[in-house]
Amino acid sequence: MKRFILTAVLLLAGIDFLFAQTNCNCPSFSEAIRKQFERGISTGEPDQVKLIIDGQKNSSNPCCQAIGFALEAVQLNSKNKLAESFASARQAKSLLKDNADPYAAIESNRMMALYYVKNGNGDSAALFYFKALEIATQANEQYLVSRVCNGLSSYYSNRKQATKGLEYQQKALAAALLSKDTFTIAHAYSYLTTSYGRMYDDTENEIYVDSANQVALIALVYAKAAHNNNLIIRNYLSMEKFAIVRKQFQLAIKYIDTTQSLITEKTSIQIKMSSFIDKGVALTGLKRYDEAVENLNKAFEFVKQTKNIYQERMMYDRLYETYKAKDDPKEALQYLEKFRVLNDSLINTENSDAINEMEAKYNKFQDQQVIKDLAQQKRMYLLLAITGLLTLVALVFFIRQQSLKNKKNILETEQRLNRARMNPHFFFNALTTLQKFALRDNDGQALATNLSRFSNIMRETLESTYKEYVTVEQEMEFLNEYLEVQKIRFPKTFSYAITAADELETNELLIPSMIIQPFVENSIEHGFVGIDYPGDITIHFDKKDKEVMIQIKDNGKGLTTTPKENNEHISRASQIIKDRIYLLNIKLKTKAGFSIDNDVSGNGVVVKIHLPLLYAGEKNS
Repeated sequence: MKRFILTAVLLLAGIDFLFAQTNCNCPSFSEAIRKQFERGISTGEPDQVKLIIDGQKNSSNPCCQAIGFALEAVQLNSKNKLAESFASARQAKSLLKDNADPYAAIESNRMMALYYVKNGNGDSAALFYFKALEIATQANEQYLVSRVCNGLSSYYSNRKQATKGLEYQQKALAAALLSKDTFTIAHAYSYLTTSYGRMYDDTENEIYVDSANQVALIALVYAKAAHNNNLIIRNYLSMEKFAIVRKQFQLAIKYIDTTQSLITEKTSIQIKMSSFIDKGVALTGLKRYDEAVENLNKAFEFVKQTKNIYQERMMYDRLYETYKAKDDPKEALQYLEKFRVLNDSLINTENSDAINEMEAKYNKFQDQQVIKDLAQQKRMYLLLAITGLLTLVALVFFIRQQSLKNKKNILETEQRLNRARMNPHFFFNALTTLQKFALRDNDGQALATNLSRFSNIMRETLESTYKEYVTVEQEMEFLNEYLEVQKIRFPKTFSYAITAADELETNELLIPSMIIQPFVENSIEHGFVGIDYPGDITIHFDKKDKEVMIQIKDNGKGLTTTPKENNEHISRASQIIKDRIYLLNIKLKTKAGFSIDNDVSGNGVVVKIHLPLLYAGEKNS
């Protein structure tokens, strides 16, 4: 038995040796250098970009060299030199294994994915995108997670899977907000605008146009804050497209003229191409067909430079529609045939099924972190054949099976909670309110302050999915910002006060995150509806008999309405809190609970929550 254990240990040690990699810590590639490089790419400063690339490639450190080749791949891709970009990305991958340096690994995989996208090889593109996403997720580099998800969103949208494209763009925005990087957030919002546009293209539901328009306003604010001309132009491009959808063609032309006035020699080909496409479509709407064809042909010249067959397919479709509107059947038929030939070669059911299967495999194994490069399958099979490792895996599997039986209910509840966060309509209502506020008061400082509050609320809501507890102090700050934004929505409707007992250690005492907000939301959204006097909300934190006592009180219409209204008033909040306290009691073996009653005064509702005392230093123990 001892000999078997020793053999297993030696085998595992050998496996560790096979996979061992030097932790890359390139001394010449700092966060500041990365941002300087990306700013240079975005604004078109070739000398600055070349200096950084050469500095990395000329290093004697293989890690630094790998980063240099990855940077070179990004630069070459921005110039549409696809084959050269692909070669540099492969060189970066060959210098170090994928997870030796996250930046080099992610960017090289992402550039190879873009190469295959632009050459119509969807299977290979998906493989490299998912590999990049795996590495970025494991490294917890949120700005890189956002960047890869941006690419996956475009990839699926181009394959006529707009719903999946929107799903990945929402993931990109969540990661961007967690990164707290202004440029990354601006980029994610801009791409989210495009995703809503693609959803409209697929469904013709104008709610997606409204959503896109609201998001574009936020994206423009962040783009200006990032001082990024390309992103500013991109958002004006979005607004001109919305005008076209609403058949406001003259307004679209004005937006397009503004866009083209901002374009310089350094502006990307994609942006130049898009402005001419939009102008062609708008002119078609105004029945100025000759001018429309002229602008579409200018756009086609840029498409030829990109060598992107998806965009080539789109141009054939645009020209077909224009010639059909012009009542020129000969030219219309010519472009329709070209569109059909190219479309049939790109989109087929077998290809879509293969990609969806690949994504399902990625999602299945992501938590266990065992996604392997397909090119290394032989090594994986060899390692799996080792008897000692198989025995160990079988033993671990047996133990986990016993544990999973007890945790099943907890996991199901946690999944339900992740879907039951703050009401998503609040975000869009708040955005609409901020838009009206900006148009009405024209107060830049106030708008920036309120936009900052809104961003903080969104970030805290997203982060609450990943952390179980927050301090009382953090919860009080979040509730303050949330209620201030609600007061913008409902001016002069209510007042509020958030207090804590003097002896309460608010910066050390922990409570479950997002446990109070649902009740506060119900007070505002339902409790104050129909009353003819000012509303008032009080939230008080106290300590009694080794428990945290939380009281939420309003002076609204109370629980004396019809059963249906009453259910709408409390069901969502109470169900969320029941789930949270159920988990808390199981994990900590406590007797936390809550109650909801009408206030004895006759007006309003009183919610009382009692939780165990849990301090930051005690959480892990």
